[in-house]
Amino acid sequence: MAEIEIRLPKMGESVTEATITNWLKNPGDKVSMDEPLVEVATDKVDNELPSEAEGVLVKQFFEKDEVAQVGDVIAIISSDVNATIDDTPTPEPIVESEILESIESNTIETSTNTNSKQNGSESLRISKNGSKGQFFSPLVRSIAEKEGISQSDLENIAGTGAEGRVTKKDVLAHLTGALKTTPQITPVADAPKPVVQKDAPIVIPSGEDQIIEMDRMRKLIAEHMVMSKQVSPHVTSYVEADVTNIVNWRNKIKKAYKEREGENLTFTPILIEAIVKAIKDFPMINVSVSGTQIIVKKDINIGMATALPSGNLIVPVIKNADRLSLTGLTQNVNSLANKARDNKLKPEDIQGGTYTVTNVGSFGNVMGTPIINQPQVAIMALGAIRKVPAVVETPEGDFIGIRHKMFLSHAYDHRVVDGALGGRFVRKVADYLEQFDINRDI
Repeated sequence: MAEIEIRLPKMGESVTEATITNWLKNPGDKVSMDEPLVEVATDKVDNELPSEAEGVLVKQFFEKDEVAQVGDVIAIISSDVNATIDDTPTPEPIVESEILESIESNTIETSTNTNSKQNGSESLRISKNGSKGQFFSPLVRSIAEKEGISQSDLENIAGTGAEGRVTKKDVLAHLTGALKTTPQITPVADAPKPVVQKDAPIVIPSGEDQIIEMDRMRKLIAEHMVMSKQVSPHVTSYVEADVTNIVNWRNKIKKAYKEREGENLTFTPILIEAIVKAIKDFPMINVSVSGTQIIVKKDINIGMATALPSGNLIVPVIKNADRLSLTGLTQNVNSLANKARDNKLKPEDIQGGTYTVTNVGSFGNVMGTPIINQPQVAIMALGAIRKVPAVVETPEGDFIGIRHKMFLSHAYDHRVVDGALGGRFVRKVADYLEQFDINRDI
């Protein structure tokens, strides 16, 4: 009989954990190869994980709504159809040895350990829900009960997990006396990842105020945005571009393009094409920071921020955008946007972005100050295209004419992108847009 461990796979750059949202198979169920086994959710996408083996599901190590780390064993599948089902809820069999090793290596004083034991008892039981609304996993509750940590003490431990949850590391740090006042997680940039709302003011609702609890994705977006502002000193440069040639060209060919290709030609792929050209001219925009190292990305993968029907935001990625024609960019833009709206994005669709574009013009905004999508170092907001009076220069003289113009807002990480580079880059994008060939074939 062979037992196969099913581990939580890596699901994207900087993604280290996922929440188990729903088990599609129960212990004792037969599972086929590549059959959906469990639904998980990260801060980027919700997804079904297929089974990596065929057999019978004999063990689940995580319950619904628990958080697993990448690489954790989440289930065991046996190739023996008569395998015994293990319904023991303990998620990790090596917990005890890990606790003892951690305690011994940190040389906890005997008195400290003794006092914690005396505060507990053999009958100590920890509730999975704290008085402040916290959720404690079976693993955390098991450690707390074993080490005599009371319910109230557990609730006062600052969690470093998703949505501020208390993790095994937090409990062990509490036991060793090493818990910092401000818990820190090290992302790519070796900078602190904040616990959302830790220092935010408490607002007391009054009268008929409506209270809406953030959903899981909104909480994770909030955490990611706060982290980005703490990690990167943001600077934003603005350029106004004349896109009259592009507007006229698109109006001329969009009907024939729709009949030929079966889909709409929007402005987004045209704008992305110009950005990709500028990145090739200024490759130091296409980088990430790891500690004191600058990692120059070989691939040019453009993320495009997309609004979901729920109001949340997700960033699907166009891979190797520099190798695609305008038709290829258009197909990718339309496909990813449709998949995002239908909640059909896969983990690979949101991985590997090296530069991000957000179209604030789709909401009627003329410009914006976007927040960098870590671990990237720059992002561009595309403003609305407007008809405006402008001075038009000709060999015969200048005159006032009606032109189509838009603002480009380029936010960048001042640790590695100085004003000269950030400003020249956005100016180059505008140049490519303004020099667009109105006689171009597609």
